[in-house]
Amino acid sequence: MRLQNRIALVTGGAAGIGKATAMRFAEEGAKVVIADLNESAGRALAATLGPDAAFYRVNVADRNDVQAWIDAVVKRYGRIDVLVNNAGIVRDGMLVKMKDGEIVKQMPEADFDLVVGINLKGVFNCTQAAAPVMMRQNGGVILNATSVVGLDGNFGQTNYVATKAGVIGMTKVWARELGRYGIRVNAVAPGFTATEILAAMPEKVLDGMKARTPLGRLGDPRDIANAYLFLASDEASFVTGETLRVDGGIVVGT
Repeated sequence: MRLQNRIALVTGGAAGIGKATAMRFAEEGAKVVIADLNESAGRALAATLGPDAAFYRVNVADRNDVQAWIDAVVKRYGRIDVLVNNAGIVRDGMLVKMKDGEIVKQMPEADFDLVVGINLKGVFNCTQAAAPVMMRQNGGVILNATSVVGLDGNFGQTNYVATKAGVIGMTKVWARELGRYGIRVNAVAPGFTATEILAAMPEKVLDGMKARTPLGRLGDPRDIANAYLFLASDEASFVTGETLRVDGGIVVGT
């Protein structure tokens, strides 16, 4: 029970890695607060995590929405011990695609802005709203979802890679700024993980992902959740400013 009675917030907690993390934290005694836009899935999950769990419909890209959520959580629970900034989306596309010297396609500006708004600004919004609570209580843990592509880059993911690299940078900054208040800030960089998004991909694509992973399989969301659990627990009490790869050994290529 490594998180006994701790108040743990998980954005994007209704599915995928966020769901696995919420479940794993609850198993270890945490009172889990899920934030997501998928109200039906979020409420259904919270109902399985015990009477102290809760769901809030939150758009992390909206600063006012985030602040209202944090205020409601503090009013109900009195504190925030762990924040997992997991919410994120993808809108993949090449920067520019040329044929016979002519531009045939390029990444829409709207897709760039949408991914940045959720994956990068959303992490900023949630952390800026929750940090004062942790500072006043002289302790807390902030965990940010990045990706191996934020370290290695990836073809066709300008917007996504930009956000995940930015999250790594913010993690390092916040570890320095908040350490004096007893707040640890770390990031987790998953590799190819068997979430709902990957489940919809063709088998040939999935086989290719497995072939590029030295351990020969996709990650399970619980693999990533276990990394979050370690970093949230007192076992990682001297770990801050780090990005932990949980990727089966993959190095993303071109």
